[in-house]
Amino acid sequence: MIISRVQEKYRKEIVPALMQDFAYASVIQVPRLTKISINMGVGEAIENPKALEAALNDLTRIAGQKPKITKAKKSIAAFKLREGMEIGAMVTLRRSRMWHFLDRLTSVALPRVRDFRGLSRKSFDGHGNFSLGVREQIVFPEVSYDNIDKIRGFNITMCTTARTDEEGLRLLELLGVPFRRA
Repeated sequence: MIISRVQEKYRKEIVPALMQDFAYASVIQVPRLTKISINMGVGEAIENPKALEAALNDLTRIAGQKPKITKAKKSIAAFKLREGMEIGAMVTLRRSRMWHFLDRLTSVALPRVRDFRGLSRKSFDGHGNFSLGVREQIVFPEVSYDNIDKIRGFNITMCTTARTDEEGLRLLELLGVPFRRA
């Protein structure tokens, strides 16, 4: 198994730094990244089923694994949406794929975002988990601009074992996630 450079950095540098910062008694108490979920809603799939296929292809290239199709939980007449219709895709990354994705996100994709000044520190959920939105799938080099039918955005959620937002923020800062200055 190939160990990502971010995972190696976590083991050798970040764990000791977090133990010192938060005075943990054991290495097991140190917060860690457990999974990264990527969710892409494709509302236009109601009228155009081909749009969902294109979104699935893009998400497969970005994540490196096949996404799961998400279906509507309830009917909404105003949107011409019926329960059970396919309206999106999601993928959950764990272990080595998660670490490789995090490395590509922080070192390649986010720097390619136009007018990028850092991520908001307010996007934590109160339990150390962080969410961000990406407006264009073309910031990832795996997605070719020539092969896309439409620019789509998606959400990325990083789940950690941190108990507080401060612990989660410090963990993600040390992992290289670029936050705005406070």
